[in-house]
Amino acid sequence: MTTTSPHTVAPQSRAVHGILCAEAGMALFVIQDVLVKTLVDVHPVWNLIFVRTIVTIALLMPIMLYLGGPHRLLTPFWPLHLARAALLAVGFALFYAAFPFMGLAEVTTIFFSAPLMTALLAALVLRETIGIHRIIALIVGFIGVIIAMNPAQFEWIAVLPLICALTYAISQIIARQIGERDTTLTTGFQTITFMGLMILPLGWLVSSFVPLGPEFHHLRMDVPPETAQDWPKLLLLGGAGMVGWMLLSRAYQVANASLIAPFDYTYLPIAVLIAWLLFDEVPPLETGIGMTLIIGSGLYVGLRELRAARRNDDDTVIAEAAFTPGLVLEPLEEAPEREAR
Repeated sequence: MTTTSPHTVAPQSRAVHGILCAEAGMALFVIQDVLVKTLVDVHPVWNLIFVRTIVTIALLMPIMLYLGGPHRLLTPFWPLHLARAALLAVGFALFYAAFPFMGLAEVTTIFFSAPLMTALLAALVLRETIGIHRIIALIVGFIGVIIAMNPAQFEWIAVLPLICALTYAISQIIARQIGERDTTLTTGFQTITFMGLMILPLGWLVSSFVPLGPEFHHLRMDVPPETAQDWPKLLLLGGAGMVGWMLLSRAYQVANASLIAPFDYTYLPIAVLIAWLLFDEVPPLETGIGMTLIIGSGLYVGLRELRAARRNDDDTVIAEAAFTPGLVLEPLEEAPEREAR
């Protein structure tokens, strides 16, 4: 396996490479969520998350075994990964549970409050210092969340992606506790594996003990007869998420985090376009206004924290600068030299 240095490639070429990887990753994440939206009318969310997890593990484990070195399958920090998996399993089950009732743009816009919550929790829990500029940006962002949830015509289902954003933000705070003691691949593998182990029992508990009306058929535990004919879509669901994760990780590997982070937010306009083309969904004005405020404040918070990290000679990708709906994504450390992956 060859060892390369990022300085062996022209910075402009690395920047273009990183941006292309990030945009391809975002497009695949939208495809992933579009597949969930088309499948959730027939398949319970628990089954979809489980199948996606199995496909991801099947793709990820051989890569880790091939790379070897620090990318260990077993880690002493498994309790932290288990805690993150529990949060993400509950959160993304709620996220997908909202799909039959809300447009793709509406659900994901509310979820994109996650980086704002991460920044706020980092200040409250980790005692990280945030200045007045970031406080104002957080306030503006949360105003955007309120607008996107449309208080004038509020429906409680809009709380589900908001809870998902909160569980995701808490999981990112735990990821900071793990830090660089586990690699990106190890952290992703551990969390995804634990999610796969607990998602079906969680679905059984909800289906058995929570009274669910017919409109929540996608939360009942069963295996629909259409499963066999939907296997190509189910496999594509897992593959799209996994390849998207690898592409976004590669983007942060070859280019500066401050350059790549803003492109995470291109998920939203891509999702709006695809939802309009496939589902004839036109997001309401409130969603558009909220989306604008959330993107603007999220970019401002992320870029200021990245700038602060650079002043401290730390190029680590911060949690709120690298995330996407429905996927476990970890900070990826940069180093002067790294193995080609």
